[in-house]
Amino acid sequence: MHVLILGGTTEARRLAEALVPEPGTQVTSSLAGRVAAPRLPPGEVRVGGFCGAQGLAEWLRAHAVDAVIDATHPFAETISFNAAEAAATAHVPLLALRRPGWVPGDGDDWREVASLADAAQAVRGAGRVFLTTGRMGLAAFAHVDDAHFLVRSVDAPEPPFPPHMEVLLDRGPFTLDGERDVIARHRIDVLVTKDSGAAATAPKLVAAREAGIPVVVVRRPPAPPGIPVAATVPEATAWLDGTGLRPGPRSSHAGGA
Repeated sequence: MHVLILGGTTEARRLAEALVPEPGTQVTSSLAGRVAAPRLPPGEVRVGGFCGAQGLAEWLRAHAVDAVIDATHPFAETISFNAAEAAATAHVPLLALRRPGWVPGDGDDWREVASLADAAQAVRGAGRVFLTTGRMGLAAFAHVDDAHFLVRSVDAPEPPFPPHMEVLLDRGPFTLDGERDVIARHRIDVLVTKDSGAAATAPKLVAAREAGIPVVVVRRPPAPPGIPVAATVPEATAWLDGTGLRPGPRSSHAGGA
């Protein structure tokens, strides 16, 4: 069985780690190539786009892919819709592996918005803004000249970006103590984040709550309709078992020790 994992997330890497050791299973992970030095999963890896849904459908056929798992970032809207169209065209089963979104707790001051453009409007004149939405969306904040931004990203951002900006190059997972230090040291007045979910980046929400600062949360874009969704890697492997395409589990041998 050949499984294509549309990856770039922690869940995608863990899924590859779970599938690659299985005999009779070929795993190809596809990365968008937006990070200069990504953490590569085991198995085969390809980097770069497919030139749209039609290109992906052709790739699925050419490489005899039996199943596709879309484990991209919850905000990777374009590739998710392309995957849905391509899988339907190539008649290949598709699963979306999506980590659950965050839920506000007692003491949280969240202001939900629909887009990065709305987030930019929400922080005008807000003072010092901790921007954790990634370098690819900085253009939405380029016109905001009445706030100072602390931008955290894995790689250095390219223009357009806000005129008053400091860059913090870092890669998660992040600790609660570390997030507390960033907020205190940079005198942050408001945090901006996407609802990406996952524990690796959740400590900033706790630190913001403790500091009593508001959080502007960009809601997730709509997902392609009619696609089954798994929230965890075990759920994804169970879905593969349900397709009837996956080889049976390896036999275990009892041994004394």
